[in-house]
Amino acid sequence: MKIKLFTIVLSVLICSCTNKYAEIINVESDYQITPKPVSQKILKGRFLVDGDAKITYDESLENEAGYLSEILGLAIGKKVPINSHGKDGNIMLKLDDQISNDEGYGLTVNYDGITISGKSATGVFYGIQTLKQLMPSTIEKEEILEEALTIPAVNITDSPRYKYRGMHLDVARHFFPVSYIKKYIDLIAMHKMNTFHWHLTEDQGWRIEIKKYPKLTEVGAWRNGTIIGHSPGTGNDQKKYGGFYTQEEVKDIVEYAASKHITVIPEIEMPGHSGAAIAAYPYLSCFPEEPTDKNYDMLSDKSKALQKEGTPKVVYETWGIIRDVYCAGNEETFTFLEDVLSEVMTLFPSSYIHIGGDECPKENWKRCPNCQKRITSLGLKDEHGLQSYFIQRMERFINSKGKKIIGWDEILEGGLAPNATVMSWRGEKGGIEAAKQHHNVIMTPSHSCYFDHYQYEDKDSEPLAIGGLTTVKDVYAYNPAPSELSQEEQNYILGAQGNVWTEYIGTEDYLEYMVLPRMTALAEVVWTPQSLRNWDDFKWRLPNLIERYKALNFHYARHFLDAEQK
Repeated sequence: MKIKLFTIVLSVLICSCTNKYAEIINVESDYQITPKPVSQKILKGRFLVDGDAKITYDESLENEAGYLSEILGLAIGKKVPINSHGKDGNIMLKLDDQISNDEGYGLTVNYDGITISGKSATGVFYGIQTLKQLMPSTIEKEEILEEALTIPAVNITDSPRYKYRGMHLDVARHFFPVSYIKKYIDLIAMHKMNTFHWHLTEDQGWRIEIKKYPKLTEVGAWRNGTIIGHSPGTGNDQKKYGGFYTQEEVKDIVEYAASKHITVIPEIEMPGHSGAAIAAYPYLSCFPEEPTDKNYDMLSDKSKALQKEGTPKVVYETWGIIRDVYCAGNEETFTFLEDVLSEVMTLFPSSYIHIGGDECPKENWKRCPNCQKRITSLGLKDEHGLQSYFIQRMERFINSKGKKIIGWDEILEGGLAPNATVMSWRGEKGGIEAAKQHHNVIMTPSHSCYFDHYQYEDKDSEPLAIGGLTTVKDVYAYNPAPSELSQEEQNYILGAQGNVWTEYIGTEDYLEYMVLPRMTALAEVVWTPQSLRNWDDFKWRLPNLIERYKALNFHYARHFLDAEQK
């Protein structure tokens, strides 16, 4: 009788405890998820994450299970065990072939369990990112929470609108260390974006170790000074500046990104924006004996002295478009670039290599005997045809290694390389033209996707930027599918990307300030169906991510938030 009575009392206590979380009525503000999911149904109840939490996972999801276990364990101060093919877990990660989109996921939270399913491990990872946004922002601090960790019940079915969702970072103008590159990758992952476009070479710095050409980093990775203020500058700071990534560091970063389901696409600029390489190996120029010519008066004293002593080529210290470019009439140029790309391609498993192709002045080619000889021998129309030859020749080499090229929309000039993907930055015109030719396109028009622009109308109150104006609202209003394209042609639009050029962005804090929350707006543009996007709704959800920026010590711009409070 005593045993029976004890059992009844225990059952009542268990039910009481269970019902405490099963019957909670959640409110809409519990579900401020960005990017906005495709389908979301609010349910009753909350899941308590406590010492009884256990994660069960399909065997191929060990990385994701470990990631979720670490998040939850740090929050509750107890290890959350993981078990492949276990039966007793109340948090389940699994693969589901019924999900049609390769990056799609389903997330179900009930008071007594959580299930995250994905077509692939990537989908499961994105489900975890959504789950994190259902938890308090303090989860991001990786500290034990002061209160019990509960997650509101919900049923979400979600998948991205576009397969390419990218963020770019130029490390050639200003260099950022490995530790910060990983932090930037974390930010990309947090927004369910899947591509990191890493701009590694420029006129002002060469940032990747190439073992066959050591001067690229011994010489090309360092400039003797940098202009002060907007180009052409008010002076030179006379400070040696630079840095580069070893091949081992590159491998480490690529591996880290892969663990976050992010592909790293390197950019090795050609035929323009090649001044740092030419400083290291002057024979790559049409005129090796001619001095570096851009804004001589603003050169550092060190570089002026070198030129007087007989070293004509120096790494550029000013911004803008440089006329000294790779010589297209010199076979040694192509040997050099093939050697460089051969080393680069072994470091990056990405199917794409970005080769630039933008802003290549033709003045030197017009007066170069070797370039003119090549134009004549190949029967090319002009220097634009020579650029097309240059790009197509490099594409054939890259294709022979099992890779594909991406180039800025200038690669359309003179005829597009057969298998090239076009990154449209000078508005949408280049992307539209490429899509009509049935080439894949990544949209990144400067008016909506350039995060080095000013982001507030009162530019005098802003830190120094390159120019332009791109507000958070401008970014959010963007639709990567131009109405000029038919439905079939729109299928060639792979997605969109935010670009961060760093002429005037020299610190990590300033970089974050320029990126956030414009990146957040773009993340929704490329993830959420156009029919579900709404500016007022986005503004209502954004504070949830803002609190996470704060918890992660990210800097961000407040302009439109402050405007909303007035």
